[in-house]
Amino acid sequence: MIFTSINITNNSAYSGVPNRPCPMDINHFGVTKTFSQIPAVFKTAFFVPKNRINNIKPIHNFKPKENIMKKTLLSLTAIMALALPLQAEAGEHIQIVGSSTVYQFITVVAEEFGNSTNYKTPIVESTGTGGGFKLFCAGLGDSYPDISNASRTIKNSEEELCAKNGVKDITEIKIGFDGIVLANSKKAGRYELSKDQIFLALAKQVPVDGKLVDNPHQNWSDVDASLPNVRIEVYGPPTTSGTRDAFVELVMEPSCKDLPEFKAAYPDKNIRKKMCHLLREDGRYIEAGENDNLIVQKLQSNPRALGIFGFSFLDQSVDIVQGSIIAGKEPTFENISKGSYSISRSLYVYVKNAHVGKTSGLQEFITELVSNEAAGEYGYLSDKGLIPLPKNELKTMQDRASALQK
Repeated sequence: MIFTSINITNNSAYSGVPNRPCPMDINHFGVTKTFSQIPAVFKTAFFVPKNRINNIKPIHNFKPKENIMKKTLLSLTAIMALALPLQAEAGEHIQIVGSSTVYQFITVVAEEFGNSTNYKTPIVESTGTGGGFKLFCAGLGDSYPDISNASRTIKNSEEELCAKNGVKDITEIKIGFDGIVLANSKKAGRYELSKDQIFLALAKQVPVDGKLVDNPHQNWSDVDASLPNVRIEVYGPPTTSGTRDAFVELVMEPSCKDLPEFKAAYPDKNIRKKMCHLLREDGRYIEAGENDNLIVQKLQSNPRALGIFGFSFLDQSVDIVQGSIIAGKEPTFENISKGSYSISRSLYVYVKNAHVGKTSGLQEFITELVSNEAAGEYGYLSDKGLIPLPKNELKTMQDRASALQK
């Protein structure tokens, strides 16, 4: 496995520019995509890789029974004539899977790329970071994605899966930074929380009277008398999400790993880390899927609740939701870029080197993704809330993109 990791650096402030809409589509299988310039009649039949939807077969694989009417056979023949040329085009569309957070940025670049070049608009699926790596690492060839988006670095277990299936050369490219917010409706008061308070509200086990017990806290005031006497309800991402991985690592683990009760119960550091990452399962933390826009909608209808998602979704919905102040800092573009807002992470794309030169426009797309016009300090991705890399680090990523030779 060949890839390079870059340390997070937050040393410069940036200013945002007005928002612009991001074209989206929801297909019949509940997967969020961008599908510009692809005829609607063929979207699901030919551009969803076979290995992702096991119970769906392309029309040209259907074999009619012998007793079917001649008219029906002629109709199928006509359909096959349309289908086969499209099958031959497999590999002409860049296929991208992964993080729902990175999706917000990649779709913008995909639309720009399709509109401003002679290449086809890439197909982008929001599967979550973990789900994306499973698809990405499943193999090489037209049936498998070219790029996997991620809101964390690739895990050792995912590298092993890739290697097992022949995906041995991968290029890691960082595209910018994002913050994780705990937000609620503007119809309610704004929360000011510490990481310790968040841990005590959401952990599966918490210390009580020197012992670890299943979390008994029902209201925020049970955690701390200074907090509102409001039922704890937090909508958040599932275990396949990189946002959840980052949240438990940046919030839950620091507040847990040195507690005497956890040290006594789990002396092994690796086991203790896993236990610190566990969120309660009694209905106070509610998994809301990979669609962060859905969480924003739930907050509108339930002003008592909080939601966990990326800063970019807050930035696009500032008229209806507000970010909680965490450890004395508000989640803003400037605070995240300076590193003063502590719940922030890097965003990545992983490129399958073996597909460069075989999938049309793959290297050119990555070049556009990290260009100054897209990912630079005043690039169009800042419209969507991406926190840009420092100039020297962006240049490193641009050089890495240029090195993806055919």
